[in-house]
Amino acid sequence: MAIQNITNYTYQNTFSLSVVQFEKACVVEQPEQVDAYTIYWIKDGKGTYFIDFEEYTFDGNIIFFLSPGQVFTVSSEEIKEAYKLSFQRDFYCIQTHDKEISCNGVLFNAVYDTPYVIPKSKDVQRLSLLLEDLMEEFNNENSGQYDMLQSYLKQFIIHSVRVKKNDFVVKEAKETKLYKDFSVLVEQNFKKMHSVSAYADRLGMSPKSIAKHFQKLGTTTPSDFIKNRIILEAKRQLLYSEQTVKEIAFDLGFNDPAYFSRFFTKVLQKSPLNFKAEYKK
Repeated sequence: MAIQNITNYTYQNTFSLSVVQFEKACVVEQPEQVDAYTIYWIKDGKGTYFIDFEEYTFDGNIIFFLSPGQVFTVSSEEIKEAYKLSFQRDFYCIQTHDKEISCNGVLFNAVYDTPYVIPKSKDVQRLSLLLEDLMEEFNNENSGQYDMLQSYLKQFIIHSVRVKKNDFVVKEAKETKLYKDFSVLVEQNFKKMHSVSAYADRLGMSPKSIAKHFQKLGTTTPSDFIKNRIILEAKRQLLYSEQTVKEIAFDLGFNDPAYFSRFFTKVLQKSPLNFKAEYKK
């Protein structure tokens, strides 16, 4: 997002709302790693964003949802009206929520799904009212401010989940329990568990059964699913940590750094160091 003509509202450095109203092309040359749960609502504008190295081009109304650790880059944007909601885990995630609206629910941690929704006109009206309520509450220092702010944020998230489920095309594969269980296990264990058989044991199934299920859904193979998550994390660490390739290899569960380098190179057709140099250039 551009860093000019922005009005900011904050609550104890744990929750913030930024309002952008201007029309100017803005380019962020360097990618940034998100350090909080972030919602970008482009209410009127167009541009191209990269999220975890995937390109998303938009023209009109769209809401992006990012989680800590994801890589975000603005390739180009021309914004007339936009909003940014940002909150720390301690503000929202520590509460008990329905699993669909939690920090590990439908919108956030969407490493394996599209990280956005496209609200319709009736949704825009409802979400706009919630933002107005939020802005008013940010300026209210009476008792119960935390509960009110969290309540409005929760309503914004609930409505966005409903938009995604009702109005957005969700791939069938993402709706199956086995796929969801497998993806959650991979997200929790990809640094130390690299084989399909290890996840199959956790799920009480055979690797062959999982592979058949994925094949039936028409999605990637379980092996490639695990591999892609490892590669994504390797990319993030190469760009946003001071660790050497050897240290990254060990952190991702590879006992042999040379094998990790070959693994990375086979997937991307470039070595880890070449990837880092080219991307930063």
